[in-house]
Amino acid sequence: MDHSNHVRLTEAELTPDLLADTTIYGPDDEDIGSVSHVHGSGSTAQVIIDVGGFLGIGAKPVAVPVSQLDFMRDQDGEVHAVTSWTKDQLKDMPEHLD
Repeated sequence: MDHSNHVRLTEAELTPDLLADTTIYGPDDEDIGSVSHVHGSGSTAQVIIDVGGFLGIGAKPVAVPVSQLDFMRDQDGEVHAVTSWTKDQLKDMPEHLD
């Protein structure tokens, strides 16, 4: 997927409602997880990503700063994020406990 034409979200758009269920793409556009929920909003938010599992079952939640993800909107208006982390790197992070 060519992300160069996708519109980056502004800080004001980094809200829990908009980011929920967003797909996260890693290197080589691999689908590495999805946003479970968000703590806070704007540039200081923590994004909880469900990694692994199948159809939401057995996924491991990990917390990352929103600043480590590049959220954008594609030509169809769908929001997604890109990161340099791999699925294995996220799986190696400590599990987020609510």
